Amino acid sequence: MKITADQLRNLYLDFFKSKGHAVISGASLIPENDPTVLFTTAGMHPLVPYLMGKMPHPAGTRLTDVQKCVRTGDIDEVGDSAHLTFFEMLGNWSLNDYFKKEAISWSFEFLTTKLGFSPDQLSVTVFRGEEGIPADEEAVAIWKSLGIPEERIYRLPREDNWWGPAGETGPCGPDTEMFIDTGKPACGPDCRPGCHCGKFIEIWNDVFMQFNKTAEGKFEPLGRHNVDTGMGVERTICMMNGLDTVYDTDVFAPIMAKIRELSGKEAFETPEDVRSSRVVADHMRTATFILGDQKGGVTPGNVGANYVLRRLIRSAVRHARRLGIAPGFTEKMAAVIVDEYKHVYPELDQNRERVFQELLAEETRFGKTLDEGKREFDKTVAGIRRKNEFMGAKDPNYVPDTQISGKQAFRLYDTYGYPLEMTQELAKEAGFTVDVAGYQECFKAHQELSRANVGSAKSGLAEHSEETTALHTATHLLHKALKIVLGDHCNQKGSNITAERLRLDFTHGEKMTPEQIKAVEDLVNEQIKADLPVYRDMMTLEEARAAGATALFSSKYTDEKLSVYTIGKTRDDFFSKEVCTGPHVEHTGVLGHFKIKKEESSSAGVRRIKAVLERPAQ
Repeated sequence: MKITADQLRNLYLDFFKSKGHAVISGASLIPENDPTVLFTTAGMHPLVPYLMGKMPHPAGTRLTDVQKCVRTGDIDEVGDSAHLTFFEMLGNWSLNDYFKKEAISWSFEFLTTKLGFSPDQLSVTVFRGEEGIPADEEAVAIWKSLGIPEERIYRLPREDNWWGPAGETGPCGPDTEMFIDTGKPACGPDCRPGCHCGKFIEIWNDVFMQFNKTAEGKFEPLGRHNVDTGMGVERTICMMNGLDTVYDTDVFAPIMAKIRELSGKEAFETPEDVRSSRVVADHMRTATFILGDQKGGVTPGNVGANYVLRRLIRSAVRHARRLGIAPGFTEKMAAVIVDEYKHVYPELDQNRERVFQELLAEETRFGKTLDEGKREFDKTVAGIRRKNEFMGAKDPNYVPDTQISGKQAFRLYDTYGYPLEMTQELAKEAGFTVDVAGYQECFKAHQELSRANVGSAKSGLAEHSEETTALHTATHLLHKALKIVLGDHCNQKGSNITAERLRLDFTHGEKMTPEQIKAVEDLVNEQIKADLPVYRDMMTLEEARAAGATALFSSKYTDEKLSVYTIGKTRDDFFSKEVCTGPHVEHTGVLGHFKIKKEESSSAGVRRIKAVLERPAQ
C-alpha cells in the first residue's frame, strides 16, 4: 500500500478517534517542566503529570496525537538510511482506562485493515520475565487470539521488552513490539525481530505501565495502568512504500531536490556525497523545527539545547560546503521545509522570518570560523615543514614528518568545525596524511564528555516532585510580575525547572535594573503571602482567551479542552491566569520566599532569570 505522511497521520488519528480517543495537539519541542531532557523526545513527555495520576487530562482518559520529537543521542549516525534527529511520532494513550487487550487488538487491526499488512508479515516480541517479574503471558495470549502463531511470538529479556523506570524508582512495565517481515532471507539461525540485518523492521511499540519499582528494588503493582504507544511517521511510510531509506519518502523529496539544485548535482554518486546530502537534509529540518517551534526561546549557543542547535546548523554548513553549496543556503533550505510542513505545523510559517534570521546569522558566524580553521590548518602544515627543514639540516638521515597528528586534526574539528574528511582532503593536497587512530581516540573522549550535553531519552516521570511543582507555580507568578513591572511585551520564551531552581526566558530588550528586580520579587512574594488559591478549569482556547488567560501556545483543534490555571482570590479576581499543563500547588502560601538569583541575556531581545524558593525544611 502506497501512502503519504499526510495520509498516515489522518488514518491514525481517525482510527483512534473511532475508538473513543480525543485528538489532542502535539506539544512544543521544548519541554515545559522537565530538566532531564533538552527536547521532547517522545509523545509521552507532555503527558507525564496525567500518566502519573497527578490530575485528570482535560480531554479524558483516551488520547491520540502526532508529536514532534528530537533525539540527538545518535547524532553521529545520521547519514545512514534510517537515523534522524527530528521525527514525528504517532501515539495513543490510555490513562488508567483500557489496557493490553484493547491496545494490542487495535494495533493489530490498524496494521492489517488500515495499512494493509498481511497478518503473515507480522512478528511480535513480548517480555519473557526475569528478576522475579513474571513473563507477559497475557500479551502472548492476546496475540495468539488474533492469529499470530507461537513461532512468530518472540519472548525477549528486559533490555528488549521493558520500559522504565525513568530514575531509580517509579512506574515501569513490559512492552510488546511489532515487526514487519520484509521477506529478506534471515542472516543466520539467530535472526529474529530486533536483528539489524534488515529482515525485520519495527513498526510499533505498545508500553504497559503496570509496575512500580521501589527503593528496595522490588517491582510492585502500580495501582493504576497506562498504555503508551509509538509509531514513527517517517519509518512507517518508508517501509510501506517499499523505499530503501527515509530520505526517499515524500516528506524529504522536496528537501533533497533543493540540495541537488543548490549543489548543481543531478545525483549524489559517492558514499561521501550521499551521506553529506542526508546530513544537510536532516540537520536543516531539525534546526528549522527547533527555531520555528511554537514555544521558541532556543537560539544557537554554547550550552544545552542551544548547543545542540548550533551543532546541527554547523554540521549542515560543513557538509553543504563539501557538496559545493554556496553560502546563504540555510535560508533557502528552511523555506522549502517551512512550505512542506506549514499545513501541519502552522507555527513554522508564523515564525518564518525568525527562523531565516537565526539560520543566516549562525551560518555567517560559522563561515568565518571555517575560514579561520583553514588558516590554522595552513599554520599547522607550515610548522611541520619548518621542523622538517630544521631537522633535515641537522641530520641527513632524518625522515621528514608528513603526518598531521590526531590531536591536531581533532582540534581543527572541535575548535573550527573541520570534520576529519575535510582535514584529510586538505592534507592530501599538501602531501600529508592524518593520524586517524589518534583522531578517533580524541573524538571518543570528546563524545563521552559531551554526551550529556546533547540530551537524553529519559521520560521525566521521576521529576514531577513537590519542589518542581512549587517552582512551576512560582514561574506563573514571575511571568505575570514581569508584565506588570516591565510591560506587557514580556512573554515567556522558554522555561526550565529543576528541583533546586526555576529558569525563565522572556522577551525584553535591556538589562533589568536592581529596582526592577526587587519590584518583581516583591510582587511575587505578595501573592505568596496572600496564600491565594490555585484553580484549575478546562476550556477551549477561545474560552480561555475570553476569560483573560495568557495562551502563548495555541491549540490546533478548536474543540480541544485545555487546562487553565488561575491564581487569585477568585476565578474572576485573579493575579495570573494561564493555559498550562501543570502540575501546580493548591495555594500559594506553601511556596516559601521567592528570590531572583540572576538576571542575564539569553539571546538577542531575550532575557533570562534564574530564581529559587527559599522554603523551610520539612
